[in-house]
Amino acid sequence: MTRRRRQFDASFMLEVVRMVLDQGLSVSEVCRSMDRVETAVRRRVAQYDAERAGSPGEGKPLTTEQQRMRQREAENRQLREDNALLKNISRGAPLPEGQKLSLRYTEGPQGERPSHFW
Repeated sequence: MTRRRRQFDASFMLEVVRMVLDQGLSVSEVCRSMDRVETAVRRRVAQYDAERAGSPGEGKPLTTEQQRMRQREAENRQLREDNALLKNISRGAPLPEGQKLSLRYTEGPQGERPSHFW
């Protein structure tokens, strides 16, 4: 019988990391008390240090700031792709093979719809 992999949310892992960093407990002590594997905790501590230093880190982001940054990066990537596609269409270039044009809009900060399109 195989053992099912456990998953923990970011807030739980952030709590574990803070036990190591803020409370000064050793990784071994935290692992015993929280029933975690040492390599996972050490990896999350390293990720948290990387996030605090400003780099994206690996895996799921722990801090809310990193979560927002990754969401905005994904939105920016999508907007750049949409912008490039619209530029090509305005120049008369055909759509790439198998791609359809679908105009989307995002709602503003108060949920209002845009008043016009270009």
